[in-house]
Amino acid sequence: MTERRLADFVLDFPGELASYSASELAKLAQVSNATVSRLIKRLGYRSFEEARRSVRNEKRTGSPLLLSSSEPNGQLNSVQLHLQCSVANVSGTFNRLSEPQIEEIAGAVAGARQVWVVGYRASRSFASYFRWQASQVLERISLIPGAGETLAEHLVNMSDRDCVVVFALRRRVPQIGRIVAYAAGAGAKILYVTDHRFTGSVPAKWLVRCDTTAPGPLDNHVAVMAFCGILLTRIFERAGTAGRRRLSAIEAAHEAVDEL
Repeated sequence: MTERRLADFVLDFPGELASYSASELAKLAQVSNATVSRLIKRLGYRSFEEARRSVRNEKRTGSPLLLSSSEPNGQLNSVQLHLQCSVANVSGTFNRLSEPQIEEIAGAVAGARQVWVVGYRASRSFASYFRWQASQVLERISLIPGAGETLAEHLVNMSDRDCVVVFALRRRVPQIGRIVAYAAGAGAKILYVTDHRFTGSVPAKWLVRCDTTAPGPLDNHVAVMAFCGILLTRIFERAGTAGRRRLSAIEAAHEAVDEL
């Protein structure tokens, strides 16, 4: 059945609805224009254009499924192409940063009474990495919420002497906005790390947009890690004598329990 073939094609590559006309989609799926019209109406849309607008709006949320393409790209898995994207992302991100900005953030984090690190979905990985590395020189740094925990027990402890590091790369969960608003209300200094597509506003002292352009449906996060790298290096430096003593004590503890 031609309608079933078209339905299978749309399920495999739903994002194509936003990129092509009805005639172009029919050609890609090897069906007639009439078949496209029938399926679109069966899906509950009044017209193909209405379906296109709906998919276009959904694509803005960053779903990898909607960003997948049916057109073969001989370079999609090319090492050189991914390398070029990575270099461009790091360059674009770092060109928006400045030494004074990095120094200010590092000083605030290193001097905070408590550092809270937050991230959901893919952002959780970066939040966990940042917390783990910084914990080598900072004693009071927490990744929240922990497994099975709720947020309130942590939020209630936030103060104007704290720093909150938020990783909010797409796709962001609504909870992030509420956490930032609460932290801002408590007077905490907030670093908000997001992707270059973010156009909203947040009550953060520092907003860092990292370029995440990629040749495929998955974002390239090299610039995020590069930003973490330079900021953590500065934090290590700003932690000073206390940080070095902690790092030395950690190494001694490793040896004491033969951990590494």
